[in-house]
Amino acid sequence: MNKEIKFISADEAVKVVKNGDHVHFSSVASAPQVLIKALCRRADAGELKNVFIHHLHTEGPAPYTDEKYNGIFFHQAFFVGANVRKGVQAGYADYIPVHLSETQKLYRCGALPCDVAMVQVCPPDKHGFVSLGTSVDATLAAIECAKTVIAVVNRHVPRSWGQAIIPLSKIDLFVEDNTPLEPATFTQPNEIETAIGKNCAALVEDGACLQMGIGAIPNAVLAQLGNHKDLGIHTEMFADGVLPLVEKGVITGANKVTDPGKMVSTFLMGSQEVYDFIDDNPMVSMMDVGYTNDPYIISQNPKMTAINSALQVDLTGQVCADSLGTKFYSGVGGQIDFTYGASLSKGGKAIIAMPSVTNKGISKIAPTLTLGAGVVTTRAHIHYLVTEYGAVDLYGKSLQERAKAIISIAHPDHREELDRAAFERFGPHYMLVK
Repeated sequence: MNKEIKFISADEAVKVVKNGDHVHFSSVASAPQVLIKALCRRADAGELKNVFIHHLHTEGPAPYTDEKYNGIFFHQAFFVGANVRKGVQAGYADYIPVHLSETQKLYRCGALPCDVAMVQVCPPDKHGFVSLGTSVDATLAAIECAKTVIAVVNRHVPRSWGQAIIPLSKIDLFVEDNTPLEPATFTQPNEIETAIGKNCAALVEDGACLQMGIGAIPNAVLAQLGNHKDLGIHTEMFADGVLPLVEKGVITGANKVTDPGKMVSTFLMGSQEVYDFIDDNPMVSMMDVGYTNDPYIISQNPKMTAINSALQVDLTGQVCADSLGTKFYSGVGGQIDFTYGASLSKGGKAIIAMPSVTNKGISKIAPTLTLGAGVVTTRAHIHYLVTEYGAVDLYGKSLQERAKAIISIAHPDHREELDRAAFERFGPHYMLVK
């Protein structure tokens, strides 16, 4: 039966937050902006201090990371998005390094307390259930573990299926706000990104199950898959690029072992078209991140093909994907979850794809990683590396063999310099390596 909802104002709802509390925000498009603004108003009034803020990547403003809230809000995110990057790099916001698959575990095992969970949900159905829409990820675990759950009921939140569906009994306080979800827009792939997309797409087989991130390169890959057959989706997130493939019948999930016929994800960001697509769509299962990013679950699907990006790769195959030297740029995310899961899959392929140079012409393939850079994917985990100049399979190759292979897909302007660095590192024998 439907539970009668009593709505209160956002300002009244956030009064449950006490000094020293740990607060979780739902992520990406579903960041509860009306509650965030109310929480900041309490801080401006001098009513709060030492409040810890946790979330994955969020879209939209993140005012709690402003320098003026230093000492009031202790931002400790599980991923560094563009809206919090300045604060994290300046040191008045912070980051918890963690595999995306384990973000839910932080709450469930008690490593992090969760006093208040702030989420967005769709309006309840006749049975008394709501949906978390675009953000299940670690939000479901936060709801399970929180002392108080505040839900913003928003008619723009899609009613997604899977573990996104929760009963009203899980929620303590209700706020109504019908602000549209934050959209994410993406530029069209440029010439370099298109070339990378073609090189990645050439590695994707019919019947493969895909995971890829967001941005120009994933969209460029998807744009090249229109003639493929029976692709599946098991990913941490997807965006607009998959929709044309669904419409053309390319994505069917027919060969999937887990959740056959369904597109599985844990959070979403994209245009309103994506949010409309998942609304009440049984083809899409929004699941807990502990499920979507479990390498064992991932590996069950044959031909699992994971495509992830990098900021820098060294000549031995170490992949930095979270920082520019000592400056944190993003996070560990789910790269290792899916790289490892895909490598265990029958016929699976783990792919790291990136442009050969930065926008300033600096080689992203380096003799050694920049001082302070973090290794997200180790040299023991990497398989395929792709740039606009080709794709190389590093699995089973020695250090000197992989250096040769990696340099072969570096930008031509930098290959001689990289070759010289490899010779200095490995000695004369390097010149004999084929």
